[in-house]
Amino acid sequence: MAGSSHGHTPAAWTGVIISFIGFCVAGVFMVAANPLGFWAGIAVILIGGVVGFAMKAAGLGMPKESAEMAAARARAGQAQTSS
Repeated sequence: MAGSSHGHTPAAWTGVIISFIGFCVAGVFMVAANPLGFWAGIAVILIGGVVGFAMKAAGLGMPKESAEMAAARARAGQAQTSS
């Protein structure tokens, strides 16, 4: 996996950071037995997903791989396993 750039985009980082904050908020309020705060944290988690998707749609995510690049990646993978 070190050779790939999976998730190394502004869209991915932003979505994950917002979702992480939501998990923290939900966790704190769950321990505090406060349902309203818990559901607010869950809402922040969902907002993180929406923001990440919107940023990807705006061009800040991974570009789609062309058919030629996918074929070259498959050939390289086969060459590595046959060695």
